[in-house]
Amino acid sequence: MLLKRRIPRIEARPADTSEGFEHLDPDAVAVLRWLKANRIEFILVGPVAAAIRGQDHDPGPVAIIPAPYRRNLERLAGALDSARAGIRLDGAGITGESDTTPTKLTEEKLARGHLWTLRCGTYDLDIEGRAEGAASYQELLYEASTFVPAVGVHVEVASPEDIEQYAHLRRTGAVPEIRVMRKTPA
Repeated sequence: MLLKRRIPRIEARPADTSEGFEHLDPDAVAVLRWLKANRIEFILVGPVAAAIRGQDHDPGPVAIIPAPYRRNLERLAGALDSARAGIRLDGAGITGESDTTPTKLTEEKLARGHLWTLRCGTYDLDIEGRAEGAASYQELLYEASTFVPAVGVHVEVASPEDIEQYAHLRRTGAVPEIRVMRKTPA
């Protein structure tokens, strides 16, 4: 059997993290390793990005902004399909735990720019949507830095400002804005 075109799966092997990244969740490192093995281009945002940058963070899923071109989205859809990704419904279960709904993601669905909260087995992955006023992939890439959290895993991590912007967007549903108002004379 020819394994050349076989899609890599998420490996539950111990994380061989780089020096300085020992604090990362091994599950997050496994998801990053899996994304890179599937040749998916993305920018990391969210709690894992904050942890890589050494910022205070709450534990959470790996949150990414995928490169918006067709071949990349096709690879991402194929990888999600092979991992049997389901939509994660946080707090929807009877016990208050996450529940999942089976789904089939395609390149067209991913290109729409919606937020996808997914579970691949026991691993959580969020694919961030494109909100009106939020930075585009190219703008995020311009400000991003490359980190090597594990052996052979090079990831682009958004700037601290962009990580905070996506955290605010997740909490409120709106892109943060600054309004300058002048007081009118009485």
